[in-house]
Amino acid sequence: MAGPAKDEKAKLRRGFARLVALGVLLVVAGLVGLVYTGVATLTSMLLFGWLLLIGGVVGLLHAIEGRGSNFFWLAVIVAALNIAAGVVILRSPDAAADALAMFAALLFLTAGLFRLVGSLVVRGTQFGWTLLLGAFDLLLGILVLGSWPSSSQYVIGTFFSLALLFDGLGLIATGFGGRRIVGMVEDATGVGDAANGDASKPVQAE
Repeated sequence: MAGPAKDEKAKLRRGFARLVALGVLLVVAGLVGLVYTGVATLTSMLLFGWLLLIGGVVGLLHAIEGRGSNFFWLAVIVAALNIAAGVVILRSPDAAADALAMFAALLFLTAGLFRLVGSLVVRGTQFGWTLLLGAFDLLLGILVLGSWPSSSQYVIGTFFSLALLFDGLGLIATGFGGRRIVGMVEDATGVGDAANGDASKPVQAE
């Protein structure tokens, strides 16, 4: 039984090591994106466009395969919209980035106003923290909207790069934490096996 268990633990260690390696790649990509935000914006828009296009084609094929269902036309419409949006983004990534930056600014403004008003009305235990978050969202929305459309050249790329960075840090933490847990289990198993070995030794009569 020790052989298969040891192999499983080795596989777990390799799996967690791959998570760490992937996390490092994402962190590096995030840092590069934060330095070259314009390239990151263009890359993220092209990636988004291809995802919409491929997802729309796959959805259309699934809709055609299940054309006897009650939701056939709804699936076709959704797939067609995804394909159209993907084509538009791929043909005009700069204009799509402008639209998304405007949408992000409006979201920040709306969220900031709701948090500010909610914190002032409710005045709960998290009053100060909610007020601070609302003010930050409101300020961020004003900054993005105030310099729009030039802000679209770095806003989307910055968000995309930050997402890569934090995802990479999360994978690194998960990988190291998993390897540590496997090591603790191995140590506990080794101690248990040693104790069982001592207990199984015959007691010699004096």
